[in-house]
Amino acid sequence: MNQNRIEQIELNLRAKALNQRKAALDELAEFPSEVAVPILQKLANEKDVALCRLAVMGLGNHQTEASFQALLQILEHNQDGNVLAEAANSLFEFGDVAIPLLQQLFERSDNWLVRQTVISLLMETEHYEVLFAVAVESLKDDTQTVKEAGILALGQVLKTSLQNQALALLTEFAEDSYWRNRWQTAIALHGCQHPQARYLMAQLQQDEHFRVVAAALESASG
Repeated sequence: MNQNRIEQIELNLRAKALNQRKAALDELAEFPSEVAVPILQKLANEKDVALCRLAVMGLGNHQTEASFQALLQILEHNQDGNVLAEAANSLFEFGDVAIPLLQQLFERSDNWLVRQTVISLLMETEHYEVLFAVAVESLKDDTQTVKEAGILALGQVLKTSLQNQALALLTEFAEDSYWRNRWQTAIALHGCQHPQARYLMAQLQQDEHFRVVAAALESASG
């Protein structure tokens, strides 16, 4: 392996031009993990948040014990929301072992980007009990977009044995004073044929806000 090329990649990872950094990261992804991971670990220790985030992205390309442990260290010691959200994405590449870690990250973080990232990742899995627990917590969040992500997550839970619990929460939001919560509830109900869901969709079709009505009509047709 060409040592000069490795050294050039390390330099390019720290280049000012973003396209150079990205190209170097892509090239490093093709290297053996025993070569790439130490380079990325070194990069992760940089004070520059952009460089640390780049390192975290790269670690997701190498599903080894060393890269997994490096990501755990980042979760433990880094406080930047952008870095932690990227770490969640990289951890997700490791499969089921990452699920409890993502739940823990959600519970201890109050950063909107971190929380929304975790919710979106969990929605790609079949870990419905974890998704439901995270969704319930997100409904208490002061950040509206996090709350809305939680409402949409409840829609995915409607397909499971937790349907009744999810419907109970969606029933509350179907009558919420803020139209955006009713709007997201209408979207979450898409395709659900439970009698209570159909009742809520009929109710939302009569809503005072046009976006809620449109979403309810689409959900009913689905």
